[in-house]
Amino acid sequence: DVQLQASGGGLVQAGGSLRLSCAASGFTRDGYVIAWFRQVPGKGREGASCIRLSDGRTYYADSVKGRFTISSDNVKNTVYLQMNNLRPEDTAVYYCAADPYTRTYSAGYLTDPRPYDYWGRGTLVTVSS
Repeated sequence: DVQLQASGGGLVQAGGSLRLSCAASGFTRDGYVIAWFRQVPGKGREGASCIRLSDGRTYYADSVKGRFTISSDNVKNTVYLQMNNLRPEDTAVYYCAADPYTRTYSAGYLTDPRPYDYWGRGTLVTVSS
């Protein structure tokens, strides 16, 4: 059974940085996509970034492009989200999720959280102005 554990959230001032980690276990096959989604009260989960583990190809939401970087360490089975130049609107609970690679990889992997089968518990990021 796949399990995901997200960590690294905290309180930072606008313009600061945080690095989130998602530790994964239980993968039984290749081809997973790992994504970071974020959510604020009253809104749905928004995809921030995703990475295909087989080749490291990434996609980013326009709202975070140029500020966030997703990466993977396949030996440690860990995915990271480096968040720089944080803004108050980045404040949210951040979740990592895993989706078996069963469709063509594209930016569409960030548009809908429902195909993701596995989720970690969220980690809270708060950015003060």
